Amino acid sequence: MPITTCVFDAYGTLFDVAAAARECAAEPGREAFGAKWQQVATDWRLKQLQYTWLRGLADAHTDFWEVTQNGLDYALEASNLTGDAELRERLLALYWQLSAYSEVPAMLTALKSAGLNTAILSNGSPDMLSGAVQSAGVGAVLDDVLSVQDVGVFKPHKSVYGMVGVRFNCQPGEVLFVSSNCWDACCAAGNGFFTAWVNRAGEPMDRLPWQPQVVLSDLTTIPDIAAAN
Repeated sequence: MPITTCVFDAYGTLFDVAAAARECAAEPGREAFGAKWQQVATDWRLKQLQYTWLRGLADAHTDFWEVTQNGLDYALEASNLTGDAELRERLLALYWQLSAYSEVPAMLTALKSAGLNTAILSNGSPDMLSGAVQSAGVGAVLDDVLSVQDVGVFKPHKSVYGMVGVRFNCQPGEVLFVSSNCWDACCAAGNGFFTAWVNRAGEPMDRLPWQPQVVLSDLTTIPDIAAAN
């Protein structure tokens, strides 16, 4: 069954989740934060993800902006930076303007030129995703931006992946799903998608019942993979 639809996770896949902390650290007067920004960025992302999983298990859904703030508050406390309210607000503001990875615009343009459907499928709330898409300038090469807010549960719940077939009237085997989160790519494969894991950091494979069909270091070859399957 040929690929007709290419769907991407947003944060960490199309958009660099470390960009907010990195850009903040480079601003004048941020020397104290500059010494700790990498640890803050790592803790922030880890807790953001963990809180989505825990809320899903506890049936305590909320919007992604709340867990993003919760994750940052944990990360700042872990690095003894809780006393700087202005720093917190600056980091949160920058999260609405995350940079896209350098290969993203050309990659999405190539997919659209090949006549494929393109979309985001993300834990992000619609307003957050709209801000990121606008900041990255990729709205013209995306057919839709799908948010878990419409089903009221975070990934990797099956209902999230089911949104793709409903939106594009396609079978799971027609979907190339791409994520920087191994667990996300694995669970999408378990739902019948052809999946690619963008493993920029060279991490080990997650031990789950399913595995992505392709492992990549960046998104450059996604149009070739879509064309070949």
